[in-house]
Amino acid sequence: MPVNADGLPEAAAPPPGLVVVGRYDQLQGYGVDRPRGADSWLFTWTTGGHGRLRQGAAETRAGAGDLVVLAPGVRHEYGVEPGARSWQFWWVHCQARPAWSPWLRPYDTGDGLFVVTPTPATLHDRVGAAFRRMLADARWTGTDAPPATAPDDRVAVAHGTAARELALSSLEEIVLLTAATARLPSPPPGTDPRVRHAEALIAADPGAPHTVRSLAESVSLSPSRFAHLFTRQSGQSPMRALREARLRHAARLLESTDLPVDRVAAASGFVSPFHFSRVFHTRYGAPPGAYRTGGSMVET
Repeated sequence: MPVNADGLPEAAAPPPGLVVVGRYDQLQGYGVDRPRGADSWLFTWTTGGHGRLRQGAAETRAGAGDLVVLAPGVRHEYGVEPGARSWQFWWVHCQARPAWSPWLRPYDTGDGLFVVTPTPATLHDRVGAAFRRMLADARWTGTDAPPATAPDDRVAVAHGTAARELALSSLEEIVLLTAATARLPSPPPGTDPRVRHAEALIAADPGAPHTVRSLAESVSLSPSRFAHLFTRQSGQSPMRALREARLRHAARLLESTDLPVDRVAAASGFVSPFHFSRVFHTRYGAPPGAYRTGGSMVET
């Protein structure tokens, strides 16, 4: 029977500070309904059978090789697809890293439901191995070596900082592999390839000394014509897009390295550490140092 997670504590999503990973093999009739959504992100990777996931008004069917991601704060339901015998899938509840936002954004189908599909079959084994590594690493205590394999039980909670970061690193590999190789949705009619090329240059190296002039030259346009075209099609100016990319890059460095804040600023393309701290605080609600110690969440 379907489960209403508000009425059953054991089915409720975990607190946002934890990383919880598991593997399920569910039969027809299984389902979870969270009327208030979850405080954490939910990542699912289907290995067999079929599932159906709904987030707000958006809905999708999941088959083998599909990564489906549900953002927090929106009512969602998921379970074995009606008519299917079963659904085998990996799942992870966690706070997603800001660096994942641009990777997932092209697959947003509405209301924070991201459908990353299809992933080439040649990558399925590697993605599965990354999930198994997450299951083992989530149990690491920070002493000795992380376990080589996970025990027979199918759910693990990463309480410690080291275990949590190791688990998130494996999930980051999964998100990058699937988002980079899945077939992107067709761009909206009329999208100019020169704008897409400029966006790709920014995403590839946000810390580079890009300017409106240098980006315009890369697509053989005058700076004024390029800025007008970019703003009209993307909804933000080239420099605004560049600043957002640099802030996401900085957030990733703060999460995954011990670099001093001034070096994070320089590596992300900010000349002034003071200016970097100010705009970072405005964007993420905390100065860089506090953000590093206090955790994070992707904003889309």
